[in-house]
Amino acid sequence: MSKQRQKLPKQFRLQVKTKLEALTEVLAWFEQISKPFLEDKCVWQCQLAIAEGFSNAVRYAHQGLPETTPINLEINLFSDFLEIKIWDSGKPFDLKAKLQSILNDKDNDPLEREGNRGLYFMDQLTDELQYIRMSNKRNCLLMRKYINGNQEIDE
Repeated sequence: MSKQRQKLPKQFRLQVKTKLEALTEVLAWFEQISKPFLEDKCVWQCQLAIAEGFSNAVRYAHQGLPETTPINLEINLFSDFLEIKIWDSGKPFDLKAKLQSILNDKDNDPLEREGNRGLYFMDQLTDELQYIRMSNKRNCLLMRKYINGNQEIDE
């Protein structure tokens, strides 16, 4: 199935409250904006990565914070990659070190253990994964996924 040709880049933003129930809205929003551009497999993979990143923001980064604390999401579609950003207001977290410890643990298969499975999925389903502390004391989970670019870039 061929996806329609549209001018790129495109940017989409959403802000939701800190509650797991908002995940339904987040995934529906992503599906609506991504379907015209991405193949179904890529949409599914990105939805899984977004679900893991969002639920981690709610459960861990915003643990103890009011439900009104916003979580911001941004999707940037380019001709050759998709960029997903999820901002939280939690404490800094060393994603690289945590991923290294998961991947270096030869005694346990990451898929067989309950904890940290989401980080493993995000790492495997995206081409780039970073967690950046911003100057405004917020954190940005940045995920990039390379795609087959058959769209035109708006110059």
